[in-house]
Amino acid sequence: MWLPPTPAGVTWRPGGRSVVEVLTEEHATIAELCERLGDPAITPHRRREIADVLAATVSRHLSAEEQYLYPVIRKTRGPDAVDREIAAARTLRRALRRPGPEVTRGLREHAASVEGMLAALAATTPTDELIRLGNRVEIAEEAAPTRPHPKAPATPPWNKIADPALGVLDRLRDAFTGRRTRPNDLDARREDRLF
Repeated sequence: MWLPPTPAGVTWRPGGRSVVEVLTEEHATIAELCERLGDPAITPHRRREIADVLAATVSRHLSAEEQYLYPVIRKTRGPDAVDREIAAARTLRRALRRPGPEVTRGLREHAASVEGMLAALAATTPTDELIRLGNRVEIAEEAAPTRPHPKAPATPPWNKIADPALGVLDRLRDAFTGRRTRPNDLDARREDRLF
């Protein structure tokens, strides 16, 4: 694709948010969902809705990290850090089926570990590359599964094939059951169940 030359003295920056901004914001959203889930005053039905949204949010989040963030981290920091995160993500996916204190603790540890990796990545990577990576993460999340699939592939190229396919099936299942999958859904009135 041909692009016109950039005038002298003008810097170009791609549109979008940095991967650091995207993932840090998501970690805050996940922490807030965990806090809401831990509220003893909520009804069992509301607890189930929050647990569904938490599982969907974390599933999308982990899928995007495994597709785009971890390959970059693997190149810069080596395979050990990434392999530990992938193993922890599998454990989290299994635990998300019945969320409890171990999920909250695991998510806190995950956020701390990934944010440390993001800080190191931000220190060594140009801003435009961080923005491109952030755009890829956001796009991957739109096609990602909304349910935990602990046995699904966790490394490229297979996860880039399997996750969108699982995502389609999950979204169909969510549409048929009326399952809430986004934090904004918790505050909206739902009457869009197909059956």
